[in-house]
Amino acid sequence: MRKIWLLTGILGMCLMGTLPSYALPDNVQIRGYVQGLPLRLSAEIPDMGVPWIDPGKHDWWEYRMQQRLNVRWDISSTWTFNWEMRTRLFAGGLVRDIPGYAAAIDTDDGLVNLSWMMVEQDDWFLHYIPDRLFLEWMSGDWSVRLGRQRVNWGVTTLVNPNDVFNIYSLYDFDYPERPGSDAIRIQRYTGFASRIEVAVRPARDIKEMVAAALYAFNTRGYDIQFISGYYREQLIIGGGWAGHLGQLGFKGEGMVFTGSGSQQDIDSGSLSPPQNTLSQNNIIAAVEIDHMFSNGLFLIAGFLFNKEGGSQSFSLIGESLRPDNPSFSQYQTTVMAQYAFNPLWDGALSAAWYPDENAVYLSPSITRSLATDLDLNVFGQAFIAGSTSVFATAGNVIAASLKYNF
Repeated sequence: MRKIWLLTGILGMCLMGTLPSYALPDNVQIRGYVQGLPLRLSAEIPDMGVPWIDPGKHDWWEYRMQQRLNVRWDISSTWTFNWEMRTRLFAGGLVRDIPGYAAAIDTDDGLVNLSWMMVEQDDWFLHYIPDRLFLEWMSGDWSVRLGRQRVNWGVTTLVNPNDVFNIYSLYDFDYPERPGSDAIRIQRYTGFASRIEVAVRPARDIKEMVAAALYAFNTRGYDIQFISGYYREQLIIGGGWAGHLGQLGFKGEGMVFTGSGSQQDIDSGSLSPPQNTLSQNNIIAAVEIDHMFSNGLFLIAGFLFNKEGGSQSFSLIGESLRPDNPSFSQYQTTVMAQYAFNPLWDGALSAAWYPDENAVYLSPSITRSLATDLDLNVFGQAFIAGSTSVFATAGNVIAASLKYNF
């Protein structure tokens, strides 16, 4: 325990060094947060065929601290520079017992490797990586971004087939900002709620490149978009919509992948075994409805169809997803509920049913506002699955987060 407090103090001093101690110019903004996150993970580790992972039931305690720093510099009326970064400390059983754990964190699949393992010891390490680092030019109806950014083309909330540049995982509990891509993005606004976008994510190997165009417009109260392009040796075409059915929000999106894309090129640092190679054609579709009730309850329900998708195994330690296979089962039904009990207490529950995998996922959460900009959150993740399900050895997590925003 003494070592944990020592590491906390070290990270705290590092973080305080990043905070501004003087008045910033009017054209510079610095925002962010500091978060402490102890968690307990229980997992059944399958036999992966590697000597350094002992199969069987394991229980670990891990202590995480995370600092996020967002810097925005308005260079002129048309130019802006953004730099957003994560500095994270990991300590505990996972670092000590699983040799590939630190390597899985110290990865960067962007064109430029900006991942930095600042300090690494036997049972703790300190890691830094920027997930936004771009220059933006805006003038009239035009916008151009160059650098690491989030190309957010998803329409739905729970799963995003249209998000072909930087996919988001439902199970990633400590990354609300979501990942970014090294890309160039050009936008041209052509009218009310209409625009044309072109984005390219280059790669050292052209087989790993992503390039696509989007056209969006509004008609009869619906926002519509169409997407076409190239994703890792596959041609893609799809689209999405967002509107209302009476009092219900109604959204959906879908994508068709055609080509020889493979799941075998997952980062070597990942602790998950490679997912199945997809067939030459895959169809992915998601639809969801949402409603805000008069008592403040907000409810979202969604369904995902992943025709040729799925996986042979899953673990909360090192799960991996890709846009051409965004789920660990062929079918997924998800419900998310959020409710504010009073100004200080909030509750949430996410649940997913995987009918073809005979499994259910539950993630309850409760948040208490302790003071201005200081929140305490307690949450869990659990899988209930049959012995033959891909989620049978998924693992369960219970965690608490203390987060200060500045």
